[in-house]
Amino acid sequence: MTEKIFETSLGNIHYWTNEFKEGRKNLVFLPGLTADHRLFDKQIEAFERDFNVLVWDAPGHAASRPFKLDFSLMDKATGLHDILEKEGIKKPVLIGQSMGGYVSQCFLEKYKGEASGFVSIDSAPLKRCYVTAFEIWALRNTEPMYRSFPWKSLQKIGANGCSETEYGRSLMWSFLNSYDKDEYCKLSGHGMKLLADAMAADLPYAIDCPAILICGEKDQAGSAKGYNKRWTKKEGLPLYWIKDAGHNSNTDKPDEVNRIIKDFADSL
Repeated sequence: MTEKIFETSLGNIHYWTNEFKEGRKNLVFLPGLTADHRLFDKQIEAFERDFNVLVWDAPGHAASRPFKLDFSLMDKATGLHDILEKEGIKKPVLIGQSMGGYVSQCFLEKYKGEASGFVSIDSAPLKRCYVTAFEIWALRNTEPMYRSFPWKSLQKIGANGCSETEYGRSLMWSFLNSYDKDEYCKLSGHGMKLLADAMAADLPYAIDCPAILICGEKDQAGSAKGYNKRWTKKEGLPLYWIKDAGHNSNTDKPDEVNRIIKDFADSL
C-alpha cells in the first residue's frame, strides 16, 4: 500500500492505495470516528491481491492532522469524491464502519449513481425518521459530556466498548493513545455534531445501489443494534449479524466479515 496526500484548504488528507489494475473492482474503506486506516488492516490484507483498494485517515484523524474542524458530513463526502476523481476510481464499493457508513450515505445522496455498492458495518441510517429530537440534541452535546470523564476512563470506555477481542481492543487503544484528551473530545464532539446536523437536514439519503448491513451481536455503541433492526425491516436491506463481535465487528471477526464483503462485491 502506498501513502498519498490530498491537499485541501483546511488541511491534508492522507490515504493509501494498492497498485490499481484495470478490470478489478474498487473497494473504498472508510473508518469510524477517532479510528484510522489501521481499522481495516485485516480487510486490506485479504483484498489487496484481487481488488483495487483505498483506505483513508478521515479529516482530523491520525495522519490527516492538523486539520481545521470546520466542515460538514457532506463536505467529507465531497472530499472523498475529489480523492476518487484524482485516482480515477469509478463505481466504488463504499465500505464504511460506523461514521464511515454515514459518510457513505452522504456520498450516495450527493453523487447519485456513482457507487456500485454500499456495505454498512456497525453504522446506522441517516434518515431523520429513525431518530428522535432528543437523540439529535444528545449528539450535539457529546463534547461536554466526554469532558466530564477522566481521560483514562474515556480511553477504557472507548477501547473496551468497541471490541470484544484482544486484537480489536489493542487496536482501539492505539488509536486513542494518538490523541490527548482535549483533541479527542473536540474530534468526537465535532463528529457527533456533524452527524446530528446531517440527520436534522432531513434529506432523502436514498441508497441507489445494492447494499448490505453488517452488525456485531454485542455492539454496545449507542443504539446501533436497534437501528439496524429497524433499517433492515423498513428498507429490506440484508442484515448480517456477527456473533461474539462488538462495534468494530470487522476487527473482532475479520474472516467472517471479509467473506460477506467478498460475496457481496463478487455479486455486483
